[in-house]
Amino acid sequence: MSLTVGQKAPDLKLVDTDKKERTLSEFSGKNVVLFFFPMAWTGVCTKEMCALQDDYKAYENLNAVVIGISVDTLFALKRFAEDNKLHNILLLSDFNKEAINAYGVVHHDFSWGYKDVARRSTFVIDKDGIIRFIEILPVQGDFPNLDAVKKTLASL
Repeated sequence: MSLTVGQKAPDLKLVDTDKKERTLSEFSGKNVVLFFFPMAWTGVCTKEMCALQDDYKAYENLNAVVIGISVDTLFALKRFAEDNKLHNILLLSDFNKEAINAYGVVHHDFSWGYKDVARRSTFVIDKDGIIRFIEILPVQGDFPNLDAVKKTLASL
């Protein structure tokens, strides 16, 4: 399934690092940025999540909730957050791969023979649940365009 800008974002029902079920719809009235990433502790994924944490105030000032999603278990994501001091980013486990399928961001052949992880991608969703920006990176080592994300948020 291929999502497009202007389309209603699919709702999510995923578990956070505190074992709490979270949905996209619970953030109605706020802008949401979904950062799908392949795997905790890999080089670019760690760099990406740490960059988001370091610049978290900018997203907060743009009325945005920052959410990182990977297929790692909630236990692995909890340790990843602790190890990297990711205090403000909501990390969600898509262990059953429902979100990556709903958003069309499945990477079927990742490194080391791993299959069906999240393709590095970003979705900006406005306070009404409409997708306003999509970036799906073709190469896992590429870094998301955070300036474009913030520019989109500033326009909302």
